Amino acid sequence: MPSFIRKKRLMTVLIGFVILVVLIGFSMRDRTELTVPEKFIQDTVGWAQSIFHSPIQLVTNTTNNIQDMFHVYEQNEVLKSRLAEYKGLIQKNQQLKKENEELRATIDKTESLSGYTPIQATVIARSSERWFEQMTINRGEEHGVAKDMAVITSEGMVGKIKSVGAFHSTVQLLSGFDRSNKISSWVVREGEDNVFGLIEGYDRESGRLLLEGIKQDVELKKGDVVISSGLGGVFPENLRIGKIDEVVNDQFGLTKTAYVEPFADLFDINHVMVVDRDMQTIMEEEQGGGEQQ
Repeated sequence: MPSFIRKKRLMTVLIGFVILVVLIGFSMRDRTELTVPEKFIQDTVGWAQSIFHSPIQLVTNTTNNIQDMFHVYEQNEVLKSRLAEYKGLIQKNQQLKKENEELRATIDKTESLSGYTPIQATVIARSSERWFEQMTINRGEEHGVAKDMAVITSEGMVGKIKSVGAFHSTVQLLSGFDRSNKISSWVVREGEDNVFGLIEGYDRESGRLLLEGIKQDVELKKGDVVISSGLGGVFPENLRIGKIDEVVNDQFGLTKTAYVEPFADLFDINHVMVVDRDMQTIMEEEQGGGEQQ
């Protein structure tokens, strides 16, 4: 009995093997149509692939989109950083260009000054509390700076030395001048005699200097140039101050007051010159004065 069962099992295995070989051979031959079982298996596999493919594809696309978003965000941050650096470089370049132009103008002005010894200086501080009145420069007694010397830029006069240290000085700006800080001045009129006046203050509302003591019968025009006269004994002569902007009668109607627009920008100053007269010029002036007497 056991021998019969073994033979039966062997026969079953052989028959199954033959059927398998036949099916393999049948499936491998060229055919135009599939059998019904093959179609069923193919459709079943296709449906299964579709069912699993859609969510997998959705997850993959979502993951890729998130990665792309992070990548774009990182690129955006890098671009913002570079743009900020670029803007900073532009501003720095503009500032350096401006300072370079100021230095060139200062050097040209230094070469054009005759009869004076200009001491070049840089503004190193300006108090927020006294922004309109004072500033500090990096030159002092050791560099030849003395109290009451005139301070100018390439554009014109900006003030005078108020106090002096060994290596630094405080400048009293024209915008901080009052009646105790007068500048003896000439108004230069084309084709006519110069007109004398005194710079005696600063109108902070209009940003203009006040030229007082002009006679009623004197006619001044807008644009007439105002320079230092050198008659006050404090400031040298022929330093550019500003130009006439407006002329009005004083409150008593005896004289006129002229509003003078300064040539120099009193609020954006980086480089200045402290003007000192040469000793030779001073000696010539003293000798000339002695001969006249």
